[in-house]
Amino acid sequence: MPDPLDITLAQLPLLRRYELGHRLDPTIPTGALHVPFRMALTMRHGDMIRGDGGSAAQEMLSLGGHTGTHIDALAHASLDGRLHGGVDAHEASRGGRFQTHGVDTLEPVIARGLLLDIAALRGEDVLPAGHAIEAEELQAAAERQGVTISAGDAVLVRTGWSAAHLHDRDAFLGLATGVPGVGVDGARLLSAKGARLAGSDTIAFEVIHREIGHSSLPVHSHLLVEAGIPIVEMLHLDELAADERWTFLLLLLPLRIAGGTGSPVRPVALA
Repeated sequence: MPDPLDITLAQLPLLRRYELGHRLDPTIPTGALHVPFRMALTMRHGDMIRGDGGSAAQEMLSLGGHTGTHIDALAHASLDGRLHGGVDAHEASRGGRFQTHGVDTLEPVIARGLLLDIAALRGEDVLPAGHAIEAEELQAAAERQGVTISAGDAVLVRTGWSAAHLHDRDAFLGLATGVPGVGVDGARLLSAKGARLAGSDTIAFEVIHREIGHSSLPVHSHLLVEAGIPIVEMLHLDELAADERWTFLLLLLPLRIAGGTGSPVRPVALA
């Protein structure tokens, strides 16, 4: 396979497309603080028929910026009242939307994607609840797969959690068990390597311990506030992993929601 960043237009038809996002439907799990997905047809075929005999259908959508497979903008997290770069979080949100670091300020992601399969590294289908993925395991997975984390990479981490639990909301959220994910030491490795994006197949990317829950999210604080690295959550990474496509061309475009803190995305890998 050619290097993902050296792919020409002539080669594109020869590459396989991997959908890395989940379909939006009412069963997609959302956290307690996020808006679930709902869709209703507001016009059906035949409700209004044009003079030429044609008709149209349309729908109304209800969802939050952090519903389903989505990206966290830098405005999503603050630390001690400050956003990335020391921006006053309260002042930035005046007027009902963020004037700074909103999701509409994120550039489309067209980058080398790098998949680190931590579940496979440990010989497991799914990581244990509450397992923290630190720098040592991220490095070990990269060495096992023969890849190197480089500046500008979009680093995606597979835990197996989505494949095992996506269709069981309580299990996926891990309220009673915790959720595996990247720990602070692992997040600091990604920022030190110059990753432009970090993502995983879990609800919050970072490790969630049962006894702490979402009351402390130090990885969000580090990546979004300190390092300025967006986070993508609830990815579908199992087909990439099954085919051992460790590097690929990643295309990921957030919706340009003015002043939003996040956006549903449809990430696609070409490999």
